[in-house]
Amino acid sequence: MEKVTMADVAREAGVSKSTVSQYLNKRYEYMADKTRAKIEEAIEKLGYQPNIIARSLKQKRTSMVGIIVGNILHYFSTEVIRAIEDFCHRHGIHAIVCNADDDPEKEKGYIEMLRARQVDGLIIFPTGRNHELYEKLQREGYPFVFVDRKVEDLDAFSVVTDNTESAYQVVRDLAGKGHENIAFVVQPLITSPRIERLAGYQKALADSGLALKEELVVEASLTEMKSNLEALFSAKEKPTALFAANDRSFLVVMDFLKEKGIKLGRDLEIVVFDNIPFGHLLEAPISFIVQPAREMGNKAAELLFAQINNEQIVSEKFVFPSRRV
Repeated sequence: MEKVTMADVAREAGVSKSTVSQYLNKRYEYMADKTRAKIEEAIEKLGYQPNIIARSLKQKRTSMVGIIVGNILHYFSTEVIRAIEDFCHRHGIHAIVCNADDDPEKEKGYIEMLRARQVDGLIIFPTGRNHELYEKLQREGYPFVFVDRKVEDLDAFSVVTDNTESAYQVVRDLAGKGHENIAFVVQPLITSPRIERLAGYQKALADSGLALKEELVVEASLTEMKSNLEALFSAKEKPTALFAANDRSFLVVMDFLKEKGIKLGRDLEIVVFDNIPFGHLLEAPISFIVQPAREMGNKAAELLFAQINNEQIVSEKFVFPSRRV
C-alpha cells in the first residue's frame, strides 16, 4: 500500500503543504476554522500518519520527555507524575515514565537510555547517588529538573517541599500536648526527604526540652520494620506518639498496631508525612502532612519546558509548603 504523504493531504484539502505543516505543528493562530476542518477531514479520509522521525530531525526535537521516578509505589509520586503528564499532554509532548526502585544503577541506566532515545529533557526523582552523571547533564546544558529530592552540592533546577519545617512543626505540636516519648519511623536514610524529616524531628525535640532517645528512632527496611516496632513497643517506656516518615512506613505501622491491638487515640497518637488517598476514610484519629503534589508536578514540568525552549528562568530552587490535615 502506497504511503500517504503531506502533499496528498494538501491536495485533498485544497491547501498548501505549508498550511498542512502548520496544522500538524498546532500553529493555528492565523488559520481559519474552516481550513482546519478541511485538513482534519483529509487526514481522516486518507489515513495520514505524520513521519515523526523526519519531523524530529527537522525540528531537532522529539517532543518526548523522560520521567525517572525514585519509587513509583509512593502515592505522592504517582500524583506528581500525573500532573507532569497532564502538562505534557496540553503541550503536545509525550512522557516516558521509568521506575528506578531507589537503585542508582537503574537510575543511571534509564538516564542513558532516555538520552540515547533523544528525549528533549528529563524530570528526575533522584537517588542522589549518581553525582557525576548529574554534573555531566548540567555541564552539557541538557534540560533536567529534580523533583521531591535534593542533590547536595549541585545548583540544579529542583522542586521540593519543606520537609524539615513541616516535620518540626508537627513534632512541636505533639510535645506541646504533653507527649514525651515520640517515636520516629523511617526507611533507610538514603534520600533527602527522609533525612530532612528526621532533622525536623530532632530539632523539635531539642527546642521542646526533650531528650533525643535513640531507641525511639526506628530506621529499617520495610521487611525489618515490624521486628523493630516489636522491640520499640516492648520497652518499659512505650511511645505515646509516633511520626511515620512516609506512606509505606505508615502502612507497616498500621499493620503492626492492628496485630497488637494498640488503639489510636487511646494508646497512641500518630502523624504521617505523606499523601494518603484513603486518609479521609479512616475513623482513627490520624493527622497527615500533605504535600502539594499537583502544584509540584506542574512546576517541574514548567521548568523543564522553559529550559527546552531556552527561556529565561529567575529561580533554580522551588520549595512548596506542605500542610497538616
